[in-house]
Amino acid sequence: MAEELFIWILLIIFAGVLSLSLCLFSHVKLKNAPGVRHYKIVTLLSTIFAFAYAFELASTSLKEIKFWLGIEYCVMPFIPSFILFMCFEYVGVKIKRLFFSMVLLIPLLTVFAHHTNELHHLYYLSIDLQSDTPFPIAEMEYGPLFYVHSLYLFLCLSISVIILLMQLKKSLFRFKLQILTMVAGLLIPVIANSFYLNDLSPYGIDLGPVSMSVSFILHGIALLSFQMFYVLPIAREKVFENMLEGVIVLEHNGAIVDYNNAISYVLPMLNSFSIGKHIETVLAEDRKLADLILQGEECDYECVKDGQTLYFQVRFSPVMNKDGITLGTIVTFVNITERVEMQEKLRHLASFDGLTNIYNRTYFMEKSIKKLDSIEEASLIMFDIDHFKVVNDTYGHDVGDIVLSHVANLAKNSLGPQDIIGRYGGEEFIIFLPTTNIENAFQLADTIRGRISEYSVSAEDYHIDVTSSFGIAYIEMTPGNQQAAMKQAIKKADHALYAAKKNGRNIVQTFKEDLPIV
Repeated sequence: MAEELFIWILLIIFAGVLSLSLCLFSHVKLKNAPGVRHYKIVTLLSTIFAFAYAFELASTSLKEIKFWLGIEYCVMPFIPSFILFMCFEYVGVKIKRLFFSMVLLIPLLTVFAHHTNELHHLYYLSIDLQSDTPFPIAEMEYGPLFYVHSLYLFLCLSISVIILLMQLKKSLFRFKLQILTMVAGLLIPVIANSFYLNDLSPYGIDLGPVSMSVSFILHGIALLSFQMFYVLPIAREKVFENMLEGVIVLEHNGAIVDYNNAISYVLPMLNSFSIGKHIETVLAEDRKLADLILQGEECDYECVKDGQTLYFQVRFSPVMNKDGITLGTIVTFVNITERVEMQEKLRHLASFDGLTNIYNRTYFMEKSIKKLDSIEEASLIMFDIDHFKVVNDTYGHDVGDIVLSHVANLAKNSLGPQDIIGRYGGEEFIIFLPTTNIENAFQLADTIRGRISEYSVSAEDYHIDVTSSFGIAYIEMTPGNQQAAMKQAIKKADHALYAAKKNGRNIVQTFKEDLPIV
């Protein structure tokens, strides 16, 4: 055997051994990793192909060469198919059964055409031994189906490379190296095969199997150095991209490194050109948010999108290396809109009377007393519905509830934006009038009294006329003890209301120290 041929055979055997080693390694160590199932098939098929081609080169007759060529063509046509499947699965694209079957049609046709070539000569027009080589090498004249297979191989590998390269833009540096190593491993056999098809390879030796030694070394580097199939772009697609929380990754100097799809709804100004730019530049139109992010402290952020107010909690997580040095920051926008709205509903339930939709007694007192701290004078109105027990006894409590709501709405609609109204209990209501003197409070109370007496309440088949009695008191400010001032004013207004009811009802009574009750 010629020394040059021996070297080529050793290289091909080395490629086969390396391919088998990677197949076993991936089977033992990478069982559940995405893409590894098809990777194992690729390496196994490549192993068989490499050893069969080594035997072909070692053959001494055309008959032996054809035999080993037949073995090669039992596995070789399927290698580009499973490389394509591997790359699809690697980036997280689920392969449908129909697509899987269609991709395998050409390899099956190639195997059939090769093994029946003697009947039709559509794959090889002829197979002979080369006359100008120091060792037996097959010389083939290719038929149309060979070029169909070659085009198919080129398309599969090209699509595989494109699929991988499409991940580069949205991958971190570590993943970029991993993807580029895989791409290099796929391109080398393509380049080697082009030399073979253009009669540029030495002695007409097929450089495809030979190049596999280099290709699988690169795959080995990706496996061992970059941990291919351990942390993959699929993890980014399935976890990072599909997170409900919006995420921006910043370098230590504030430059944007990465972001996911969810953040685009919050910050539509983000796009692929934002990568590498400072967050302050990208958020130039939203200076408030830029300042919040640059401060790096957990906070809440409110924005309006499509007419809806959204609430986010902005969280910050440092990215550190193994030495504890901060390399960057992960900024997460957690949508808390549902929680805020629920809290608002609970606050409303805790603050408002369910029937009349005005403040309940507890919240009215809290809000009014708090407001006393910032004003110099205020008045208080208390009123109730005259003979309300008669309404309930005559028409029923459902109708009574309608009357209560009607009266509350009339009073509420008569107030100014600073005034506060609450249901004090039963059919009794209370109104706090900040910055209002007793004379103006009287006029307002009388206006409300008149409106209540003028309007009939329609409930079921009834039209009910009701009146109300009012008591008014001026709030004597007590520095440092506004609660006592409010309680004293309520006591006085209640006293005045009681006097109004005793003095004929449907009247407004102002509290006076010598107010008689008859």
